[in-house]
Amino acid sequence: LKRPLDEPYPYVFVDARYEKIRRDHKVESNGVLIAKGVNSQGKRDLLGVQVCNTENETTWSDFFESLIQRGLKGVLLVISDDHGGLVNAIEKHFPGTQWQRCQVHFMKNVLDKVRGRDKAWVKSRLSDIFLAPDKQAGFARLQQLVADLADRYPSLADLLEADGEDALACLNFPSQHRRRIRTTNGLERFNQEIKRRTRIIRIFPNQASALRLIGALCMEQSEEWLTGKQYLDMSLLEKLNQEQEAELRLEMTAA
Repeated sequence: LKRPLDEPYPYVFVDARYEKIRRDHKVESNGVLIAKGVNSQGKRDLLGVQVCNTENETTWSDFFESLIQRGLKGVLLVISDDHGGLVNAIEKHFPGTQWQRCQVHFMKNVLDKVRGRDKAWVKSRLSDIFLAPDKQAGFARLQQLVADLADRYPSLADLLEADGEDALACLNFPSQHRRRIRTTNGLERFNQEIKRRTRIIRIFPNQASALRLIGALCMEQSEEWLTGKQYLDMSLLEKLNQEQEAELRLEMTAA
């Protein structure tokens, strides 16, 4: 909770889960905010955890502020779901950073809005968009899907036009990284492991006890990740950045 974050974390994943905690002789559902990062060596690391009364913009802002005060820097992409308070807090504390809306959550939100007989082809078209070779191609495919849905599902077409590009931020990053930075699945799998361990307790006597157990699980998992295999080859990101800087210099020279 207090260790310095001394190195850059280009990719940061954030998610929340809920635990039952007793307070003033009542049982309440409390939010557990967790951040996972991928460092400049391509290793995963759990950056922080916080137990709070609820999940909203204020609690996410407090959480991000604590990470920044500990030294969190070099963030290029934040991956999360579309919780309004969370997205606002990301925009506030990581200005200029790209945001990747979890494609799994986005896919589910879209499919919930179409009739059963249309789910298969809409899912196929969305998958084709997500697998585009670059952002330009992905956006073009998205616009075509918007046009194809305009008559049959006008409200869904509006949703895709307004929010669809948020799910394509990963296309600005190395293709070899995209499968692992396009969703929060990895962090949610860890949350399931937390659930497996905390459901034995069922109800925590207070927030401090919840933080002790969940914090210990985070420490254990973080150590395993940091001493294990490389998760992503970050030299690919550095190479991409150099190529983009070279292209920018050429454009400026030509202008």
